[in-house]
Amino acid sequence: MSTPSGDQPATEPAPSGEPGGDGRAGYESVESLLLGPRTWTRSEVAHLAGVGTEHAARIWRALGFPAVADEDPAFTDADVEALRAGERLIHAGVITAESETMMARALAHHLSRLAEWQVHTLASQITAEGGDRAEESVLTLLPELELLQRHVWRRHLAAHAARTLPREDKPDGGGEDTRSSQAKGAGAFPVLRRAVGFTDMVGYTRMTRGLDGPELARMIDRFEELTTSVIAEGRGRVVKTIGDEVLFVADTADDAAGIALEIASRTEADPALPRLRTGLAHGAVLNRFGDVYGSTVNTAARLTALARPGTTLVDTELAAELAHLADYTLKALRPVSVRGYKRLRPVLLRPAVERRG
Repeated sequence: MSTPSGDQPATEPAPSGEPGGDGRAGYESVESLLLGPRTWTRSEVAHLAGVGTEHAARIWRALGFPAVADEDPAFTDADVEALRAGERLIHAGVITAESETMMARALAHHLSRLAEWQVHTLASQITAEGGDRAEESVLTLLPELELLQRHVWRRHLAAHAARTLPREDKPDGGGEDTRSSQAKGAGAFPVLRRAVGFTDMVGYTRMTRGLDGPELARMIDRFEELTTSVIAEGRGRVVKTIGDEVLFVADTADDAAGIALEIASRTEADPALPRLRTGLAHGAVLNRFGDVYGSTVNTAARLTALARPGTTLVDTELAAELAHLADYTLKALRPVSVRGYKRLRPVLLRPAVERRG
């Protein structure tokens, strides 16, 4: 969804300072190939899409783009079609007028990061070639990027559908068991029972002072490679990475515990990484545009901050879920007072003695 703006008149500056001069020719060439010619003002694009100008401006701001002057023909036919697509989703009952803005914001959050990485990856090649050869590169590479993005997106759609939608091969219809009240209707966000985990690098701030850019990039890449691999193998899902830590969820406490202990084991055997620590909690989680919210998430974060290097702390609810399983040993620790919790009761999670031996 790509649309227009209001508020403070301003025009979006063209990128400059890139290799190959001021970058203007390369930028205009790439933009034209991606979006088509700029034709419409913000009031015209709203009229053509059949929406109000303030509505269009709100979506444009949610996408993270700067305001555009009233008389500036800054928008394309693709912007009109994107606005119309949003309206069709509203009329179909898939989203509401209110959640359309939230959806635009979520799309922008994830896709802008992807776009930034892709442009940096391709920029040196495109600007070095210049002119017609630059356009040829864009025309050649863009379909390949789109193919990869579409395939990965569809793969994730299929994976989430398998967990969420009813299945014919199960007597009860299958699908997610929310075990919690859940809002109904278009644009509703489910509240599910999940295991939530944070894993972070111990001493990250101190370590980064002595690393140059390439060294820091290698360490972060190794951290993300190890954690995301273990989470995927353990049937979990990475929610996001936040600097030196990763937030993940799993359907069961058993899955989350297995992930945490495997991360600790592999890190201990990897000299390229600092020690990691993990906090896990189990309970109700609000799932909103791929992110998770609620006290369960907060508890997992507090437990991570309390954990010693190489260890995993869990809350009492997750410990209760694991108590009957022979794969783990659990040791209740003294209650502690942390921000937001007067008596947080951490439980130390370890693999069973036979596994450790």
